[in-house]
Amino acid sequence: QVQLVESGGGLVQAGGSLRLACVASGSIFGINAMGWYRQAPGNSRELVAMSSSGGTNYADSVKGRFTISRDNAKNTVYLQMNSLKPEDTAVYYCNAFIITTTARLPTSYWGQGTQVTVAT
Repeated sequence: QVQLVESGGGLVQAGGSLRLACVASGSIFGINAMGWYRQAPGNSRELVAMSSSGGTNYADSVKGRFTISRDNAKNTVYLQMNSLKPEDTAVYYCNAFIITTTARLPTSYWGQGTQVTVAT
């Protein structure tokens, strides 16, 4: 089985920075893509940033402020969040498309989420 474990969330003042990390573990053969979504209260889950062999893409609302990176040797994805705004407050979820040692096709997996709160 596969697990995604996030870390790095917390409370920060507006204008501050946080760095999220997500580690994938388990019966992993390969990882096609890793990225981050977020969900604020009353809102649907939205893509923040995604990294794949085709490149990276970001939500317009975070371009220029957030940076996604990966350490493929460690099956880890990071999200560096700078110039945080109160509207960035949400639960941030790690998402990965993983090929396991028993399945030929990539399957989507989710982490449990980490809370990011940006205070005014």
